[in-house]
Amino acid sequence: MLGEIRIRIPARMDLYVEPFVGAGAVFLDLAPDHAIVNDANALLIETYRAIADDPERVIEALGRHVAAHGKTYFYETRAIDRSDDFASWPAAERAARLIYLNKTCYNGLYRVNIKGHFNVPYGRYAKPAFPEADEIRAISGYLRRTRVKLRCGDFAEATSEATPDSFVYFDPPYDGQENSAFTRYQAGGFDKGEQIRLFETFDKLAKRGVKCLLSNADTPFIRDLYRDYPIDVVSAARAINSDASKRGKVGEVLIRSYEIPLAHSDVKAAKQAEPLGLTP
Repeated sequence: MLGEIRIRIPARMDLYVEPFVGAGAVFLDLAPDHAIVNDANALLIETYRAIADDPERVIEALGRHVAAHGKTYFYETRAIDRSDDFASWPAAERAARLIYLNKTCYNGLYRVNIKGHFNVPYGRYAKPAFPEADEIRAISGYLRRTRVKLRCGDFAEATSEATPDSFVYFDPPYDGQENSAFTRYQAGGFDKGEQIRLFETFDKLAKRGVKCLLSNADTPFIRDLYRDYPIDVVSAARAINSDASKRGKVGEVLIRSYEIPLAHSDVKAAKQAEPLGLTP
């Protein structure tokens, strides 16, 4: 999706806001000097902060996981968040565990059970793609030298500082996943009511002149909800779905609160451009 998103990014922004940052593909591609990035996953935001504050300890701890990697070790490491002492672990140690599990679990999926415990099964990778030490150091340096605020909270609150000179990119849990235990990102879920509240946040910002871009599943519910805004249908490859028939190229939408006056040649060049920021 990154190529499709790049061509829709405004030419100027004084503040970048991403209320559902996840893996941060767009955030790290843009590498803005001033940003607010937020996620409901407290462990994820703690991991970003640990990388910023203590990269060498994260690198060292991750190295220990990599050296011990195997199916039995994976499940032992996965079970640690069930223990009483996990909360007292240093942040860098918890961050390294999350990175290790993300790179060795099934399809890199992040999913928790109703108690909030990580429960994705072992991924059968011949050679897991662990981040290099220099990549962790590069992201750490970027986070420390820029005005990036890392927050864990409600998506609507994360947009409270947005102005008409800001750009907000929403990448929420997609419509249609609210009843799927297979893809439950957080224990509370993200149901139709949350999708409506997200639309209300988008609509409120748009009416204040804030440039907003939102990605979601191409469903009748989403199309109807955002019917007054430009909706671009795009195709993206997805490897994660409980229904195997729905993997591969799937229909998604990118919804905008602003116009993008790009010629066809400009669009093609933008899609093929080198990354703007830190992503490989």
